[in-house]
Amino acid sequence: MPDSRGSQRPAYLLAGLLATSGALHFLRPKPFDALIPKELPGTRRAWTYGSGVAELGVAAGIVMPRTRRLGGLAAALLFVGVFPGNVKMALDSQRHGRPARDRAIAWLRLPVQWPLVRWALTVRDRG
Repeated sequence: MPDSRGSQRPAYLLAGLLATSGALHFLRPKPFDALIPKELPGTRRAWTYGSGVAELGVAAGIVMPRTRRLGGLAAALLFVGVFPGNVKMALDSQRHGRPARDRAIAWLRLPVQWPLVRWALTVRDRG
């Protein structure tokens, strides 16, 4: 387990990112609802809240040194798991004629998922 604060910094930053995103699922759920495929059972809002709980739980797992390895793995799996929602957002932005800026942001989010997965796996490996 790393002893210095600097070596734990990537874990704390990742946990902060996940905690912020998780909180936003509750504070501003509507944008997240739009990412949920209608084919999933239940309401979109239930999925939004559930994924917010998952992000908050994963953040807590990363912050605590005893569970950091598991938390890092869970974060990587979470980033892979939400990738289809990001694809849906990009496709919807095209289909629904969103402004060019919104379409660009939606499409640029896709390749960002993979560095996030790598970051999470690095946190796991250093845990």
